[in-house]
Amino acid sequence: MHAAHDCESRSAHDAHRQSPPAGFARFRVRCGLRVERHGAGIHQARSARKLFVELEGLTHERDELNIEWGQLQIEQSTWAQHARIEQVATKDLSLVRPETTDIFVIERQ
Repeated sequence: MHAAHDCESRSAHDAHRQSPPAGFARFRVRCGLRVERHGAGIHQARSARKLFVELEGLTHERDELNIEWGQLQIEQSTWAQHARIEQVATKDLSLVRPETTDIFVIERQ
């Protein structure tokens, strides 16, 4: 008798499981959408973190390049100074300043 009662309750339970309530389908869809949104949010957060790390690296590289550029500008201005040019001319090239009697001014006509 007990076994017959179990079969009846299972049949009733199976019948109930086969026809879910009317709002159940909407509930499942809403749950699915929430799971998808949650997954998209996690992906978006990871992407944002990855992009932020990349931005920080590029910002650091930019700062390093700006420092190097400033040093190169200082070096260029040092090389372009008149005193430096004269030093290279006299020491490295063994040039001498001509005497005033050796300087001739040529005018255009």
